[in-house]
Amino acid sequence: MNRTTLSLIAGATALAAVTGFAAVAAPDPGSAEQRTGAAATLPVERTGLLCPQPSTSDLAETTYTSFAPVTEGADDKGTAVLRAAAQQSAPEDGESEDGEDGENGSADEKDESDEKEEEGEKDAAKDDKAGKPVLQLQEPGKPVTAEADGADAPALVGTADGRFASGWTVQQTTEVTAGTGRGLRGVACSAADTQFWFPGASTDDSRTDYIHLTNPDDSAAVVDIELYGKDGELETTVGEGITVKPRSAEPVLLSTLTAEKQTDVTVHVVVRSGRVGAAVQALDDETGGDWLPASADPSGRLVLPGIPKDATAVRLVAFTPGDADVDLKVRLASPSGLITPAGNETLHVKGGMTAAFDLGDLTRGEAGSLVLTAPDGSVPVVAAVRVLRGEGGKQESAFIPAARPVETRATALDNTAEGTTLSVTAPEGDAEIKVTASAGTKGGTPQTKTYSIKSGTTQDIEAPVPAGLKGSYALTVETRTGGPVYASRTLASTEGGVPFFTVQPLPDDRGMVAVPDASENLSVLQR
Repeated sequence: MNRTTLSLIAGATALAAVTGFAAVAAPDPGSAEQRTGAAATLPVERTGLLCPQPSTSDLAETTYTSFAPVTEGADDKGTAVLRAAAQQSAPEDGESEDGEDGENGSADEKDESDEKEEEGEKDAAKDDKAGKPVLQLQEPGKPVTAEADGADAPALVGTADGRFASGWTVQQTTEVTAGTGRGLRGVACSAADTQFWFPGASTDDSRTDYIHLTNPDDSAAVVDIELYGKDGELETTVGEGITVKPRSAEPVLLSTLTAEKQTDVTVHVVVRSGRVGAAVQALDDETGGDWLPASADPSGRLVLPGIPKDATAVRLVAFTPGDADVDLKVRLASPSGLITPAGNETLHVKGGMTAAFDLGDLTRGEAGSLVLTAPDGSVPVVAAVRVLRGEGGKQESAFIPAARPVETRATALDNTAEGTTLSVTAPEGDAEIKVTASAGTKGGTPQTKTYSIKSGTTQDIEAPVPAGLKGSYALTVETRTGGPVYASRTLASTEGGVPFFTVQPLPDDRGMVAVPDASENLSVLQR
């Protein structure tokens, strides 16, 4: 094998490690890629997603939804399967290698005869270590759902390959009608990684915040958790060297890591070995709760998309790693353009310290997204906002972290004909997007619309709904021209006079990967 071919494989392997696996096939000799040496863009062939344990409340009602858009050029075969992973550890001596019982139970709950009866089936599917699928896709373009009630709903570990891998998206939505953190909680299941930032967490007595760590692999992961408050890093007792067992989920209560009680904390998760999925579940005694997803990577320019137009309070939490202070320029991308909020033109963030700012009813009845900019982009920042809706004792909270742009395509799940709001912003230039409503989980015909988003604006668009909709459906956003584009989706309902809601930013699904042609000059890789 010549050096060029070896370098191509090395480059494709590096890409696959980050984005999934893409088919690497030699282009047709007469193709444009072959003649010009341009990279081919191909669908990823394998990907994985992790969902945290939804709730510890007996009143919780959870819906898992899985979906893969139809992708041109994808394989005509494949699978997309989610299995339970909650508290699932590596086998102990004398146990069967396949330790889960097929639903939410563990090997300890099975008797020896049951294990023998299932041994043959498990040997035929070696990857079925967490038991029978909780949720499995049947065809691209049509979402499927599964339901789980109470505190036994598990964390999930999933993989997709072939025709399902490109753009595979999973959402879990939980409603809790009473108790700490009551409300609507939603989170888009995420890929495993080695570092996460969560500005907006808390160790205050009024909050019960957990960092959920999920390990998809067959070896243990070792994780460090760092906490940063208003005066810098908090002293922690057991935040270093936390072991997450193979194929398991581990919730860690933040208030047990430190004796310091602080309203606003930034959580930094660093994985020493292995990889994990991570999300913060933030539960408040008075104002409900929701999931806090990880912020986009530290950057000198951040966009927090889709603050609800009827928000009654917005609290921004920002953090900059390192020692450098920064004065953040704050702008609101409104339906009419970028504006500077009166009294909050710039916000000072000290290096290594968490800063919080109350922005009030920032949106004033209009769609809006926050745009934060450091001078010359020189100081990287992470940020999130906590949003309240409602008044008095009937308030509900949700979180919106700084988001990645929709570079090509992104999907939001569990939408219904009523109570769904799709918010799109183009802070730097005009953009055109295509939005597709999938078939419903129980019936309906897909619909597509195209929208123009003016530079510097945020639009709550009237998204399409499948004709003859039955069940819930997926909304897929594709960038056609211009941009960059950022998007979020809000689900809302009213229970007992309380405005339940949850907001999920829509990051790019990373379903396509550029694979360089073998004829390209890969001298950089050859070195």
